[in-house]
Amino acid sequence: MSKAAKGAAAAKLIQDATSAPGVFVFGELIEQPNIQELAAHEQHSRYYSLLQLFAYKTYADYIHHKDVLPALNEAQTIKLKQLSLVSLAQNSRILPYDELLRVLDMSTVRELEDLIIDAIYSDIVRGKLDQKQGQFEVEYTMGRDLEPGKLEELLQSLQNWASTTSSVLATLDQKLTELSTRAVMAKNEKEQYDKVYQATLREVAEKQKEARNASKPQNFTGRTGVTPAGLAELARERERHQQREREKVKESAEDRDSMDVDEPAEGSKGKGRK
Repeated sequence: MSKAAKGAAAAKLIQDATSAPGVFVFGELIEQPNIQELAAHEQHSRYYSLLQLFAYKTYADYIHHKDVLPALNEAQTIKLKQLSLVSLAQNSRILPYDELLRVLDMSTVRELEDLIIDAIYSDIVRGKLDQKQGQFEVEYTMGRDLEPGKLEELLQSLQNWASTTSSVLATLDQKLTELSTRAVMAKNEKEQYDKVYQATLREVAEKQKEARNASKPQNFTGRTGVTPAGLAELARERERHQQREREKVKESAEDRDSMDVDEPAEGSKGKGRK
């Protein structure tokens, strides 16, 4: 039916598509030859411009060109504002309420939040309404129709992104290699240090032990290192020494007895002279 519509019928088809709930992509319709014929139609060209607006542009663009475009009904106004929200969400993850109120030409936060909630239910955006911070935190957004002439620009952007990503990945690989090398070197140095440290500790401990042993008095352990024959000789020498000592004692005793016999008692001297 869309392929057969001409002139006013094609213009009416555009009005219906841009007002229908749940329809947010218009690329297939705008590529139809009978729809593209409206671009050169003196009376209905503005409906083709309206379709381009819904496919590629925003509500701010409509306000700027509203004098040459058909007036929007309520359903079209809401849809175009929701599509504008999608475009904004594609460029920024955080959308402050103040900016949205200005760009979407809305007067109250309640009206803005109702619009965002309807867009979330339509699954064209996903996110979180942060009333405390006064912002919409975007988690997902649908893609809009790609405007003619923008494909090459998009491809170039993707190529630049791929080149930048490859460069970043190469740099990261180099950094990871350097870090791995440094980690191995640090590990080897630590192992070498630990070996030297443990060897030094053992050397210090041995020297301290030797110093303590050198300062200790030598205790008799009961071992003389003398042979059995030597022990026997020591015993005989000890016996001879004891014998000599006994003889000395005996001689000393005899000398005392002799002195007692030879010297008369002092009291007996007077008695022998009477």
